[in-house]
Amino acid sequence: MKNYLIILLFIATTVTFSQETKKELEKEKTKIDAFASKTGSIIKLTDYKLSGIKTLYGGLSETRIRKINSGSLVSYFFQIEKQGKYSTSTASIEYSDLLEVIKAINSLKSEVEKDLATNPEYLENKFTTVDGFKIGYMINKGKTTWFLQLEKYGSDNTIFIENLQIVEKAFEEAKIKIDELKK
Repeated sequence: MKNYLIILLFIATTVTFSQETKKELEKEKTKIDAFASKTGSIIKLTDYKLSGIKTLYGGLSETRIRKINSGSLVSYFFQIEKQGKYSTSTASIEYSDLLEVIKAINSLKSEVEKDLATNPEYLENKFTTVDGFKIGYMINKGKTTWFLQLEKYGSDNTIFIENLQIVEKAFEEAKIKIDELKK
């Protein structure tokens, strides 16, 4: 009887834990996952290639606009893709988040000189979207390096950029293309 009770307790704990884990995973859906995974709808993905982003270490990250039709609904995402040694990281930034990132770039740009003037050993200043995309800069021993962290989790998902103008150009190009596609 004692063994039966222990087994029953173990099963109940396992079922409860797996349900909690499932709920946590459902909360982690990104905007693109939520939009493009609607069951019972035909999903059409259309990509429009953009210029790309030149990285600090000589590589080029691909950029594109992904238009997603889900039934009668349409959504647009700016995607930045970095080919890693073992995997590919992709940021999918929904249009309203793209506008927020552009505002954040302007805000961060105005703060970088003030932060440099404090002469920190190390400083990091960044903006994060709901989906976990990050843009920011770090100051290390007087040198500023801009970065884009494409995904919330994983390794080899960060792009380093020396010149902010490259990033500004890429985000502005994405906004213009989406505005054009919406007409």
